[in-house]
Amino acid sequence: MDIKERINELKARKNAVILAHYYTPFEVQAVADYVGDSFYLARIAKSSSADIIVFCGVKFIVESAKILNPDKKVLMPDVTADCPMAHMADLKKIKEMREKYPDLAVVCYINSTAELKCHSDVCVTSSNAVKIVKSLPNKNIFFIPDKNLGRFVAEQVPEKNVLLNDGFCPVHAAVSKNEVLDAKKKYPDAKVLSHPECEKEILDISDFIGSTSDIISFASNSEAERFIICTEDGIEFELGTSMKDKSFLFPATRPCCKDMKLNTLEKLLYVLETEENEITVDDEIRERALLPLEKMLELGRSK
Repeated sequence: MDIKERINELKARKNAVILAHYYTPFEVQAVADYVGDSFYLARIAKSSSADIIVFCGVKFIVESAKILNPDKKVLMPDVTADCPMAHMADLKKIKEMREKYPDLAVVCYINSTAELKCHSDVCVTSSNAVKIVKSLPNKNIFFIPDKNLGRFVAEQVPEKNVLLNDGFCPVHAAVSKNEVLDAKKKYPDAKVLSHPECEKEILDISDFIGSTSDIISFASNSEAERFIICTEDGIEFELGTSMKDKSFLFPATRPCCKDMKLNTLEKLLYVLETEENEITVDDEIRERALLPLEKMLELGRSK
């Protein structure tokens, strides 16, 4: 029995479900029951009837799955897989902003620690941030932790006063404008599709800006045949699998999240066998962090 067969056998016997983010290695996405971005996977985790959730991703999103599913066992193939941006907001600054703006809504990107979620009014993902910020009654919005996504939201919702934090995604922020322009020069017919976590200079030369799932959807529905992709290179698995008749290029320095790539088939099999690497969240933190997550699911669902 090979490793994939063993994973499937254990999954069936233990009533487990495997969730994988688009940025995980190709072979992990291939064995997962559900592959998607943060918002999609949060919804799947919330609605799952499995006894065990094996979440292939980074710490913040696995914590979110546990917060939404306190009675289920949530396992993580590698507990060291973290997101630097998830820690890039300061509780003292949040307090100062609330004192300065009495009507302030703290909007927290799901790419954040459980503690930061505790001090937020609503969570968002890159796929629903604009929609949710638009729906809030508050005029003043403190967007944490990512300044690039926050700036993108501010441009889409000019009626709000969106105040930015200093956090950023090191992977997306490192995308080189010169490398994108070099690729565009070589393939002038290619459309540039970018994630809003990229720097403004990248977004300014893009043909489309959206979340990982939005990028996939745009490419699928576009008449174009060639695309330059400015987001983490794990997306190539879904793009290449679902659109074999189209070409997908990346900047010369491919955006790659080393933490997401810590999820491997061997580690996935290990946690299914041993049920180690269980993620737990303190009850008080879980109860407080649950509120902005549930509000995200509610507002993200509404028309």
